[in-house]
Amino acid sequence: MIDSDLVPKRTLYDGTKMPAIGMGTFGSDRYSAEEVSKAVEGAIEIGYRLIDCAAVYGNEDSIGKVLERVFQKKEIVREDLFITSKVWNDMHGQGDVLLSCAKSLKDLKLDSIDLYFVHWPFPNYHAPGCDGNSRNPDSKPFCVEEFMKTWRQCERLVKMGLVKHIGMSNMTIPKLEAVLPLCNIQPAACEAELHPTFQQEELFTYLKAHQIEPIGFSPIGSPKRPDRDIFPDDFTDIAMPQLVEIANAHKVHPALVCIKWAVQRGQTPIPFSIHKDKYLNNLKCVIEDPLTAEEMKVIRTLERNNRLIKGQVFLWPGADSWRDLWDMSGVITK
Repeated sequence: MIDSDLVPKRTLYDGTKMPAIGMGTFGSDRYSAEEVSKAVEGAIEIGYRLIDCAAVYGNEDSIGKVLERVFQKKEIVREDLFITSKVWNDMHGQGDVLLSCAKSLKDLKLDSIDLYFVHWPFPNYHAPGCDGNSRNPDSKPFCVEEFMKTWRQCERLVKMGLVKHIGMSNMTIPKLEAVLPLCNIQPAACEAELHPTFQQEELFTYLKAHQIEPIGFSPIGSPKRPDRDIFPDDFTDIAMPQLVEIANAHKVHPALVCIKWAVQRGQTPIPFSIHKDKYLNNLKCVIEDPLTAEEMKVIRTLERNNRLIKGQVFLWPGADSWRDLWDMSGVITK
C-alpha cells in the first residue's frame, strides 16, 4: 500500500487537485476486460487514485463492478478517486455525446465523471482491433465547426453536473489555436503521446501556458501497443543507452525512469499493466529516489520525434499520410 497523500498532485485551472500519475486502462488489443478490471482493483488497493477510462476500450462495465466493490468496503469514498472517460469518434453527432456519457456513467456505476475527454478531434471511426491498413471511406479532415458542436455538448455535460471537467486529446497546436478562443468552458487537460523519445516540447509548453494539464499516454514508449502501430523504424525508449545507464544508477527498470521523468517534468503519465509488481513499482517510483537535474538534462537529449501512435486508421480519402493528422506544416491539414 502506497500512501496516496504522498503522490504528487496537479492543480487544474479551477484549483481542483488531480493525482500526477494514473492507471491507464487501454489494453483491449492484448487483454480481456476482466484482466484489465482486476488490475484496476489491485491498483486502487495499493494507492492509485486516478483511473483513466474510455468508452472504446470496451471494459468500463467491468471497471464499474470494481468501483462498486471498492465503495462498498467504505475504506475509499467516491471523492477519493479521480475518474476520467472519453467520448469515442462515432458519438460526435448532435445529442450523441450525452448518450455516450450516460452509458459510461451507467457502466462505471457513477453519478459523475471527474474529467471527460473528446478522444480524437474528429468523428473518424475505426472498428476495434482493425489492422493498420483499415480505412473508413466516410472519414473527414478536422473541421472547427464540427468539433465545436461536439465541444458544446461536453460543456452541456458540465452544466448538467454529469462531468466536472472536460478535456481534449490528440490535439495539435494549430487545432488548439483554432478552438480555444471559441470555448465557453476551457479544457482542464489534454491527453497526448508523451515519452522520452517523443517529448512534444512545443505542445507541452503551449498547454502549460494555457493552464491545460498535459496527461501523457504511452509514457514508457508503449512496447505492447497494437500491432498496427508498430513500425520498423520506431525507437524503443526503454532500450535507449542513456536511459538504461540512468536506470542502472538507480537500480530500477528503464520503464520506471520514464515515469519518474514524466512526473518530474510536469506531465501526468497513465501507464498500464495487468501485473501487480509493475503497477506497484510504477506508483512507488514517483515518491522516492528522484532523478537528478543532470539526469533530467540527459533525458531531454533523447528526443527523436518518435511518434508511435500515428493514427493512420483515421485518415480520410485524399490524405497523403498519417502526418496529415498532426498538422506538421504548422496549419490544419484539409
